Amino acid sequence: MAKVGDVDIRPVQQGFRRESDEGSKVVAGTAESPDAGGGGIEMKKELGLMDGVAIIVGVIVGAGIFVSPKGVLLYSGSIGVAIIVWILSGVLSMVGALCYAELGTMIPKSGGDYAYIGEAFGPLPAFLYLWVALLILVPAGNAITAITFAQYLLQPLWPTCEPPYESVRLLAAVITCLLTAINCRNVKWVARVTETFTGMKVLALLVITGAGVWHLASGNTELLESPFANSKIQPGFIAVAFYNGLFSYSGWNYLNFVTEELKDPYRNLPRAICISMPLVTIIYVITNIAYFAVLPPDEMLSSQAVAVTFAEKMLSFMAWTMPLFVACSTFGSLNGAIFASSRLFFVGARNGHLPAALSLININCLTPIPSLLFLCALTLLLLFIRDVFAIINYVSYVEILFIFISVAGLLRLRQKAPDAHRPIKVSLIAPVVFLLTAGFLVIFSVFESPMEVGIGTLIILLGIPVYYVTIGKPWRWLTQKSQTFNRFCSKLFLCMPNSEKID
Repeated sequence: MAKVGDVDIRPVQQGFRRESDEGSKVVAGTAESPDAGGGGIEMKKELGLMDGVAIIVGVIVGAGIFVSPKGVLLYSGSIGVAIIVWILSGVLSMVGALCYAELGTMIPKSGGDYAYIGEAFGPLPAFLYLWVALLILVPAGNAITAITFAQYLLQPLWPTCEPPYESVRLLAAVITCLLTAINCRNVKWVARVTETFTGMKVLALLVITGAGVWHLASGNTELLESPFANSKIQPGFIAVAFYNGLFSYSGWNYLNFVTEELKDPYRNLPRAICISMPLVTIIYVITNIAYFAVLPPDEMLSSQAVAVTFAEKMLSFMAWTMPLFVACSTFGSLNGAIFASSRLFFVGARNGHLPAALSLININCLTPIPSLLFLCALTLLLLFIRDVFAIINYVSYVEILFIFISVAGLLRLRQKAPDAHRPIKVSLIAPVVFLLTAGFLVIFSVFESPMEVGIGTLIILLGIPVYYVTIGKPWRWLTQKSQTFNRFCSKLFLCMPNSEKID
């Protein structure tokens, strides 16, 4: 059994937990509870219902709706089809989120897709998801969000040209480190930051919506008079349009990553989903109608930032506020993404799929500091890649593929564990509809983007030999190095292993 210093690191029910009423700590193995055994520590359940809603809305509503809603229009060809795609993308995301609500209340562990795939299909598929998330999904998404924040915050200082490359990357690195520090220090601080900036981004979208309504009320309806002109109805174009729409809704499963820190997850997880998803769908659809009412399709497609172009037309001397709103939106999204995705690596390490050091929890802050710093390092590394945005081309296919596998896991668990406790049980129609739609998108993406699909598949398959070398039959020296690194991190960051107490 691996140890931290002289303390056995086997998970326990009690032990090394802070007693809030006394302000003292319980030394490992000396807790009053009869369940106390070896060393272990738990993260606090500090997230309520509104915190959950703020995380989902905050992560979903990033820069996409402000910067690049043109992707849906480009492949749908017309305003009418684009609006339908936005609505159906929201509905499909809601269906997927309800499936995840069943999975999240049946398996109340943090880690989201990783935990569900592992329960349904075993450790290898779960590791492959972790592998892809480690290489592509999480750090690339965070790096791009940080760069977008820096670009829009600096834009008012360089109004006639692009901000300098070095300035953008340096500011992106600073904000990544700042938010990582906040996440390391206190979960409540993270929740307050998320709620504040979620409110600001919703306010920005309401400003856009209000300006669009005023424009339409003034009789300017000519751009909406032929909504289905030039529609593209070929399956390939529709599939790519849905890809763009669903990508703008991505993040609806992030609350499932932090289930163990959610108060009363059996009630608050599904409630947060049912509140946030219709809210985001309504905001997205109304915002796009406002865009379409003011900006001709050609102008939208040529714009580098649709919300900024909209503001220049409608907000007059206040147009300068829109880049700041976009920066605030990306700031909040990055904060929520760092918080949720760090728990993915934390759970992966707890299950033995990553170095055990990443599953350690700081004894004072009760946060997974090593996992957060690991994620920060990966993000900073990608910031030095000049063409990091090219990585995002492989994200959509890989992400929808593993979401497909997770929802398929729901059906698998219905067969594998029919009598398991399910506080929420959705109709079979929901996962079947989601799987048919997701399968359609995956299949047609092979024809529309064969190179991206091929590279994404290759990255997934490369995880198989890595799994067998590091986990299936690990080399002895690798195990010894991992244990040494685990002890070093325990002492450096004042951490203990997680007790994995699941209600």
